[in-house]
Amino acid sequence: MAVALWVVLAMFPSCRAISSFLGEDEAVAQVGSRKLYRSEIDKVVPKGMSPQDSALLAGQYIMAWASDQVFLDIAQEQLSKSEKDVSKELEEYRRSLLKYRYEQLYVNERLDTTVSEESVRQYYADHPDKFVLARPVLKARYLKIASDSPVLGQIRKRMASSDAKILYEADSLAYSSALKYTTWDERWIDVIVLAREFHMDHASLLKGMDRNGWIETKDTLGHTNLAYVSEIAQAGTPTPLEYCGASIRDMIISTRKQALINSLERDLLDDARDNGKFVIF
Repeated sequence: MAVALWVVLAMFPSCRAISSFLGEDEAVAQVGSRKLYRSEIDKVVPKGMSPQDSALLAGQYIMAWASDQVFLDIAQEQLSKSEKDVSKELEEYRRSLLKYRYEQLYVNERLDTTVSEESVRQYYADHPDKFVLARPVLKARYLKIASDSPVLGQIRKRMASSDAKILYEADSLAYSSALKYTTWDERWIDVIVLAREFHMDHASLLKGMDRNGWIETKDTLGHTNLAYVSEIAQAGTPTPLEYCGASIRDMIISTRKQALINSLERDLLDDARDNGKFVIF
């Protein structure tokens, strides 16, 4: 089995150089009687890419193309006539693809994607078994700051407040002095999000939280990582509606979509029966 890969990539640093060398649309690789042309390479190499990166990407594409061709050749040689006959599979795929495309067209023209808050609350109430936490979720404020910062104590005093004015003062101090300051006051987050800030697993994070909701660690670079957890919902308890509201909307829309598809199938079968196209003997 003949495989020819011309080593133009090693000689020229970019696809444009290859193009200049090979002419308007010359072959850059050949496997048996099949050739890969420069125009096909041009389609996969983005404009503006550095010469080294473009050469690397072009080389990867050539090798992938060659691999496909040699596999095709060996399959043609080794498979029996019946094994090489894929007409049935192709027809099944064509029918499936056409059905899917029409379903999408039908659904896109009719699907109502508006979901009211009342619908979300009702779905949540009707399906309590679907909304049980596998991991804790929480609301928190997180601070990373130099351990010797003169404002660390002031921020710490204000971070745990429920008073909007005092929290604003904490925000102002933190934003001007901290390496990082992030608040999740208004939304629930997976405990893993906060654990990531401390570079530890969530079980260790929760184990290190004191009874007042504080988590504090110091690293070898002289930084203090500090978090105040204002609310927490433990694993095994109901998922807060605020946390799963977006997922519920997706579930409601998905249910509507499936209902449209089911009704389409019924209507098409009914029409076919009425018109004599569908008959069961």
